[in-house]
Amino acid sequence: MIIPPSPHSSIRADRVTDWLRPRLGRAVGLAYLAALLLPGPGQWLRHTHSLPHTELPLHTAPLLLSLVLFSAGLQVPVRALGQLLRRPRALLAGLLLHLGAPLLIIPLVAFLLRRSPDTDGGSGLVTAMILIVAMPVAAGATVWTGKGDGDQPTMVGLVLASTLVSPLTIPATVGALAPLLSGGYTDALGTAGHTMNSGFALTQVVLPCAAGLACRLALSVRGLSDALRWVTPVALAGSMVLTYTNASGALGAVLAHPRPLLLIAAPVVAAIVCALSFAVGRLAARVLRLDAPAASSLTLACGMNNSSASAVLITTTLPDKPHLLLPVLAYGLFQKTAANRVVRMTRPRRPPCPAS
Repeated sequence: MIIPPSPHSSIRADRVTDWLRPRLGRAVGLAYLAALLLPGPGQWLRHTHSLPHTELPLHTAPLLLSLVLFSAGLQVPVRALGQLLRRPRALLAGLLLHLGAPLLIIPLVAFLLRRSPDTDGGSGLVTAMILIVAMPVAAGATVWTGKGDGDQPTMVGLVLASTLVSPLTIPATVGALAPLLSGGYTDALGTAGHTMNSGFALTQVVLPCAAGLACRLALSVRGLSDALRWVTPVALAGSMVLTYTNASGALGAVLAHPRPLLLIAAPVVAAIVCALSFAVGRLAARVLRLDAPAASSLTLACGMNNSSASAVLITTTLPDKPHLLLPVLAYGLFQKTAANRVVRMTRPRRPPCPAS
């Protein structure tokens, strides 16, 4: 016998989701603060553990990432993609720009860092940036599009298209930019590249998102509504735990071995790459003369990368280099700030109230 969910429990789940969404920025800040003051549990979560009474390994960070991407796929309005068949120009331009912009931006940043006093020419920071820009468009970009006057079908299409081709594009982008590195970071990026070639993008990015999409198509309207009531708040909580886990690895390493120059350079480099990515997207939208909604989606697609996936990749493949997480964490904050600015610029203005 199947017991239907209590309407009171569904209302509570909706209230939790509504309460969490507008507070995500502050929640991320609190996760960083918790990682700084109490990094122990987060560092424990970064390591592989066995399930009780079994020998099955439990990888916390990849599991949480899969949960977040499954939730993202479950929330994608798939039927809205039919509109793209009538105007695919923004989708194709956004995908090409998302894949091509890193090949212009990262070499410029690497050139500037070679003039820094860093002994390896900033190769550590460049490695982190490569692993960020190689990732597909962040699923959260669809949320930002919905907050403004963006082209939601185009944004959804860009998220799905970049995710589906990521098993091919991530290794290709990493391979193209790897010659910019020096020292041991070439080998480190090669280790990450080997993991990506062995199925990281497919198993950790594509399959969870595809599973969410499949569930959305299979469920009835009522079943989908009930699923979203519970999956969404759980995924939001999982996202915060994942943020705390990644931050614990980075900030814990900083506390153990303080590197003041890295603390300054990491956010600066992340801000430069983020700003250039959004600027390239905005410039391309003007060149293509896209309307405001499509231009907003194109700009967001160029600047918003799945930084959570790159953080999990660093955690799982480069556990001896937790300092690479610092620029990843900084980029995650900067891209949300930049996305908020894009949304404010494209949000339709309400007409002034007539004088009474």
